Amino acid sequence: MYSFSITRLGELLEQNEMKKLAAEKAVEYIEDGMVVGLGTGSTVEFALKKLGDMIKEGLKIQGIPTSLRTKKSAINYGIPLTNLEEHQEIDVTIDGADEVDSNLNLIKGGGGALTREKIIAYHSKKVIIVIDETKIAKRLGIHNPLPVEVVKYEWKATMRALEDIGCIPELRTITGEPYITDNQNYIIDCDFGKIEEPELLEKNINLIPGVVENGLFIDLVDEVIVGSKQGIMTLERQIMSQEGI
Repeated sequence: MYSFSITRLGELLEQNEMKKLAAEKAVEYIEDGMVVGLGTGSTVEFALKKLGDMIKEGLKIQGIPTSLRTKKSAINYGIPLTNLEEHQEIDVTIDGADEVDSNLNLIKGGGGALTREKIIAYHSKKVIIVIDETKIAKRLGIHNPLPVEVVKYEWKATMRALEDIGCIPELRTITGEPYITDNQNYIIDCDFGKIEEPELLEKNINLIPGVVENGLFIDLVDEVIVGSKQGIMTLERQIMSQEGI
């Protein structure tokens, strides 16, 4: 048991180092005067810290956070904040993902911020996703369920409708109580298995009354930066380049 714990700790430290590599590489795209979308998650946290350091050195940007958690971190790191009312277009968004396929489509929502993340991505000129190598998948849905944000009203009926389109749904809970999003909604984690047609599935889910948004991000991403054991790998739409490998 003791040796297993040490091994597991080593794996977590290694994964965090890969996340940090990807996040700090993405921050290199940020320039003075930009409005920056600030994603949510453990990988993005490294980017927020780096941006905070750069702001202390004179970088002038404004950020739009995708969650209350990110807002709190941004304030702690000294990142000035704004919103889409003041700035209708975002220059660059840096965010994470739970899974990324070869077409740069994503599953997001493990951190519960999928609706706000999708809003920010939609209004961005460029969306950069930062992940470690474990998040790459041949097909979406193989390793992670698909999060779907739903309103609380008659949520069980919404869950039955999700089940009818081919998934095993489960209400997300924390310490035995339903998980509540920043929008005061529930999340239903839907196990579809391997998702063959993510574009069609995204549309079909969002047609169900009671669904607010789902975690399939289709044709929203410009670039994925992957931290790997060999270095940084950059994935672009139909283009793949490598650094340090």
